[in-house]
Amino acid sequence: MKENILGTDKIYKLFIKFAIPAIIAMVISGTQTIVDGIFLGNFVGQNALASVNIVQPFMQIIIGLSMIVSIGSLSFIGRSLGEGKKEEAQNIFKTAFIVITFLSLGVLLVGRLLSDEIAVLLGANEVLLKGVSTYINTISIFAPLMALMFLFGFTNRVVGNPESYLKGTIVSIIVNISLDFLLIKQLSFGIRGAAIATGLAYTSALLIVIRPMLDKKNVVNIFRGKFDKSVIIPVVYNGSSEAVISIASATTAYVFNMTFMKIAGEAGVAAFTAINYVAQFGILIMFGISDGIGPILSYNYGNKKYDRLNEALKLSTKVNLAIGIVLFFILFVFGEQLVSLFANGNQAILDLAVNGSKIYAFAFLLCGFNIINSGYFTAIGDARASIIISASRGIVFIIIGIKILPMVIGTSGVWLTVPFAECMTLVIGNCMLKRSSKLNARAIEI
Repeated sequence: MKENILGTDKIYKLFIKFAIPAIIAMVISGTQTIVDGIFLGNFVGQNALASVNIVQPFMQIIIGLSMIVSIGSLSFIGRSLGEGKKEEAQNIFKTAFIVITFLSLGVLLVGRLLSDEIAVLLGANEVLLKGVSTYINTISIFAPLMALMFLFGFTNRVVGNPESYLKGTIVSIIVNISLDFLLIKQLSFGIRGAAIATGLAYTSALLIVIRPMLDKKNVVNIFRGKFDKSVIIPVVYNGSSEAVISIASATTAYVFNMTFMKIAGEAGVAAFTAINYVAQFGILIMFGISDGIGPILSYNYGNKKYDRLNEALKLSTKVNLAIGIVLFFILFVFGEQLVSLFANGNQAILDLAVNGSKIYAFAFLLCGFNIINSGYFTAIGDARASIIISASRGIVFIIIGIKILPMVIGTSGVWLTVPFAECMTLVIGNCMLKRSSKLNARAIEI
C-alpha cells in the first residue's frame, strides 16, 4: 500500500517524493498574498500595499486555525497508520474534518460582522482603515474553503499522495495571477479585487485536493471513520505549535507595523511589507522541507524505526542550511532589485527597505534549524517542545528585541530583531533536541 513506502523506501527517495512537492506547494500557497502585493503596489499604490500587510494577522488566524487541526491530525494519522491502526486514523480524520468546518464558519461570521473593529485592532489608521476592512470583509467569505483545502491537501501527503496538494497549489497560483491582473489592473477593483482573487485561488486548489478524499478506495477519506470527541484535545494540542507559528507571524507583523508607523508612517510600513514578502518567500521554502518530512518522521516514529528518523532529520537539516546560505546571499546582494518589485520606484520605500534587507538577511542563516526542530517535535507528538521553539522565535524574542535593540542602535535595531530572535531560539532548540529521549537516547549533533 502507498503508505508503506514511508517505512521501506530509502530516505533520500522519500525526501524527493514528499519534500520537493511540499516545498513547491508551500511556496506557491504562500505567494498568494505576495502576488496581491506586487499588483497592489504597482497599480494601486503604497497605501494599498500597506493595507494588505496590516491584514496579515487576520489571514494568519484563518491559516493558523487550519494548521492547528490539519498538522495536529496529520501527525496522529501518520503514526496510527505506522502502527497499523487504520480505523483510528480514519476516526481522527473525520473528527478533524468536522472540527475545522465549524471553526472556519466562526471566522467567516466574525470577519463579516466585525471587519471595521478588527481593522482598528490591527493598527489601521484613518488612511488605511477602509482598505483593511474591505479585505477582511471579503476574504472572510472564503475561510471555510481555505481551511478545508489545507486539511485535505495535508492528509493526501500522509496517505502517500503528495502530488495532489502540489497540483492544487499550482492551479491556485495561476488563478490568482490571472484574477489579480483582471480585477486589479483591468477592472480597478483595488483591494477588494485582491481579496476575491486570493479567495477564488484557494477555492480552485480545494477542487483539486478534495478528489482523493472522495475516493472510497483510499485508506482515509471523508466517508470513512466516526466523530470521536476524545481526540479533539490531543489533536489541537499537538497542532498548537502551528497556532503559535501563526500567532508569531501575526505578532511580528503587528509589532513591526506599529513600530514603523511611528518611525516612518505609511512608507515605513510599506518598506517592511516589501522586505517581509521577500523574506516570506524564502522561509516558505524551509517550511516546505519541514512539512514534507513530517509524514516520514511520524510514520517511522510510530513504526519505531529510529535510525530512519535520525536520517530524515539530519538530511532535512543539511538541506535547510544550504537553502539558508543561498537565500542570505540573494537578499544581501540583490535586495534592491527584489524590493523594487513592490515599491514602484518610491525612493522612500526603497531606501528604508534596501538598508534593512542587508541586516534581515542574517536571519536566513539560522531560521532553517529552528523550523526543522519545531517540525520534528510536532511530527513525533512532542507538542510542548515544538511550542517552545515556535514561541521563542516568533513571539518572546521578537518582543524583547523590538523593545531593546532600537533603543541601542536605532532603526537598524528594528531590522536586527528577527536575526536576534532566531539566534536565541537556536540555542534553546538545540538543547532540547540533544536531550530528546524520542531519538532512542541518541544525541543529535547539528
